Amino acid sequence: METKKKKKIIIWSSVAVVVIAAAIFIATKDRSQVSFNTSVVNKGNIEITVMATGYIQPVEEVEVGTQVSGEIEKIYVDYNSHVTAGQLLAELDQSTLNEQLIQANASMNSAKSALLLAEQNYNRTKKLHDAKAATDVEMEEAVNQLTQAQMTYDNAKSNANQAKVNLEYAYIYSPINGIILDRAVSVGQTVASSFETPTLFTIAEDLTKMQVEADVDEADIGMVKVGQKAEFTVDAYSDEVFEGIVQQVRMQPTTTSNVVTYTVIIEAPNPEEKLFPGMTANITIMIKSDSGLSVPVEAVNYVMTQEVADKIGYTGPLTLAESGQDGKSVWVLKNGAVELRPITTGIGDGIDFIVKSGLSEGDMVILSATTEKRKVGQAAKNPLMPSHPGSNKDKEKK
Repeated sequence: METKKKKKIIIWSSVAVVVIAAAIFIATKDRSQVSFNTSVVNKGNIEITVMATGYIQPVEEVEVGTQVSGEIEKIYVDYNSHVTAGQLLAELDQSTLNEQLIQANASMNSAKSALLLAEQNYNRTKKLHDAKAATDVEMEEAVNQLTQAQMTYDNAKSNANQAKVNLEYAYIYSPINGIILDRAVSVGQTVASSFETPTLFTIAEDLTKMQVEADVDEADIGMVKVGQKAEFTVDAYSDEVFEGIVQQVRMQPTTTSNVVTYTVIIEAPNPEEKLFPGMTANITIMIKSDSGLSVPVEAVNYVMTQEVADKIGYTGPLTLAESGQDGKSVWVLKNGAVELRPITTGIGDGIDFIVKSGLSEGDMVILSATTEKRKVGQAAKNPLMPSHPGSNKDKEKK
């Protein structure tokens, strides 16, 4: 206790000396005095992030269609049904397709018979031609008949095979393991196959793994890299934060109302299947983060004017360049005096900088200086003491 008392007396004695010296100095110059807006150096954490919006989508989504036209006869699954690869989903009415197959097979068999007759005629004509008993014209005609019969048979066989395939197409199977997201048809509905295959079902492969398609502004896309962490929220669970990893940065731009954005794919685990396809996500992508001592940007940007230096009696260099150094610096208020302190900074977020070297926790850095007109008879304040918020009125920043 005795030691603390002595230390306290010494500190206040030194402050008293500074106050007197400052009062005398300012009184001989003019009726103004300087006060400093300061901040104490503390430990902090800085994160540089990119904000975006997007939508939740399955990692793998397959649209199942039909290759043939017909009427839906049976449906074996519904919304949210879990299916396996090769599982029968639906059937088209096969009566027309069966009839087409029967006709195609009949045409093929007829063409095959005609081909056999053409082959027999060719063989007979060739023997006669070799024996000089048939003319060249007869031989040529036999060759042409055989060629035509072969072409007719090949075409009929192809049609029969296609009719068989079409009948198989009447059975709609799942190509993957997954869950039915959408069923676009009902029993009795007629579907027409054309250049664009009609979609009957939409299947998501695995809803325990989702992806977020984020629309990132062109001003921010240069900072986004594969492997960065991301966090996002959805309206359905507004108090819960979901996590993910940037998996892909697509180079194809999207322009909407003259605003250019790029799609960023974020992989997100969904073990509890809380995330549904199509949900809107508010996304924060973590670009950089660091922790340590931090100072406000104002402290790094503050440059003391010669006028302020004269008022407080400071005669040292006002910038690092004047002292033959470069880099960033701050003004430190310590023991009733100001000091230009070189520092090394880390990342900054526009509000604060992480300080790697040059400062200690508890140091007091200057953010700005103000001058205050002193009324006649008013006691002068110590210009080297920090000002209290709201204590200065009618001040003019320097």
